[in-house]
Amino acid sequence: MTGWTERARLALGRGVGLGDFLERLALVHRSRRLVEEASGPTYTYEQAAARVALMAGAIAAMVRPGDRVALALPNSYDVVLASLAAVRAGAVAVPLNAELTDTERETVVNDAGAAVVVRHPEELLGAAPLEAPAPAGSVAAIFYTSGTTGRPKGARLGSRALLGQISAAALWPSGLRRDEAVFGLPLSHIMGFVAVLGVAGAGVPSYFLPHFRPDAALDAIEARRATFFIGVPAMYRMMVEAGAEERDLSSVRVWASGADVMPPELVRRFQDMGAILTLPGGRSLGRAAFIEGYGMVETGGGVAVKVATPLPFRLPLIGGDSLGVPIPPNRMRVVGEDGHDVGAGDVGELWVKGPGVLEGYHGDEAATRAVLTDDGWLRTGDMVRRGPMGTVSFVGREKDVIKRGGYSVYAVEVEGVLETHPAVAEAAVVGLPDDRLGEVPVAAVRLAPGQSATEEELALWATDHLAGFKVPVRFLVVDQLPRTGTRKVRRAELRRLFV
Repeated sequence: MTGWTERARLALGRGVGLGDFLERLALVHRSRRLVEEASGPTYTYEQAAARVALMAGAIAAMVRPGDRVALALPNSYDVVLASLAAVRAGAVAVPLNAELTDTERETVVNDAGAAVVVRHPEELLGAAPLEAPAPAGSVAAIFYTSGTTGRPKGARLGSRALLGQISAAALWPSGLRRDEAVFGLPLSHIMGFVAVLGVAGAGVPSYFLPHFRPDAALDAIEARRATFFIGVPAMYRMMVEAGAEERDLSSVRVWASGADVMPPELVRRFQDMGAILTLPGGRSLGRAAFIEGYGMVETGGGVAVKVATPLPFRLPLIGGDSLGVPIPPNRMRVVGEDGHDVGAGDVGELWVKGPGVLEGYHGDEAATRAVLTDDGWLRTGDMVRRGPMGTVSFVGREKDVIKRGGYSVYAVEVEGVLETHPAVAEAAVVGLPDDRLGEVPVAAVRLAPGQSATEEELALWATDHLAGFKVPVRFLVVDQLPRTGTRKVRRAELRRLFV
């Protein structure tokens, strides 16, 4: 009964923190495989828990309780293990994006006031294991924003914020059927970090790709008969371009995405590639489910979810074009410029309240006051349209709303229209200053392999499908769009291409 007792405690979040999370999971899953890393190590739950204890012993010898530990590690499962170890030692983990330049890394390390910087996992394996977690403070980790629109800020998050949304995963009936999850996310980012915790908590073994390549991901899914895949929209686009529809991906029962808006047509294509059930002999039935999460670093990961079911129709509460429904106990409001909730069908800013909301930005009280209300609501900066029964539909980031001559142009809407052009694989729209109109939209597009399109053809397509004030005044065809580690477009860099 020990295993199921521990499952129940984990699911309820009773007395569980990041410092003893894997230790508690090891009591349930013991020698079952936790993760296999492509061209790297394989850990069971017990082995991973022991590695966390070893790392924690080394960190405890280097820092004092509450000190920040910057983890400038290569993208590997050790990013998560070392973060758990820092918390176990009573310190605060600061995972750093492996793709940062030396200057960017130094900026984050200085902003965090890190007492120590760890650059290789071997630096944490020379001490005796820390057998019991040290008392933890209110902040367990500081995750830095991607910095798509400005200087990265460090979101201060507690164990409850990072574990609360995934604790129910412990009730997943692991062991009753074969499952495996494939993913290649950056683990220093909130989505990758929380995905690891969720999959581990569910008892589902993982195959982790430290460096995502679409062909490698497709090879892994096909050869290993993986049942889950977790990625961001850009990864799904890349897999389609790499020939996903020519592969046998029918083993996948659940596709999952987050961090950015997933095009509905792409969701349907991947649903058709998977299957909800595989019979003995290999015959597949139905379509796969597709789960999309909505969240950000300031919410400790996902706060809302929608599901495209394997059924031939979509249920209104869990599908469609909305961001989904709040994950209990999270709550959402849609607030207008006057500070009051907007009516159905109107656009306002999404506010969120829940256990995952950040305590504040590290060392930046002004930025904290700008996003947190006195009664604990987070101003997300996302503009949404209020729908029926608590649902909301994303229309764009507040900073990505282009004010053209008194009209609001939502970049995500224009991007969606441009991406319906047969030659366009992906589009990104930003605003440029204009002396007469204030701002005007411009668009950068990445064409599908083997396709061509002129600026005039793209402008004509936009004119046929959009109101005149939404049509970009310039189009630029690019080989690649500038991106963050989670494959979001760096809009500040994109604007420089037009200037």
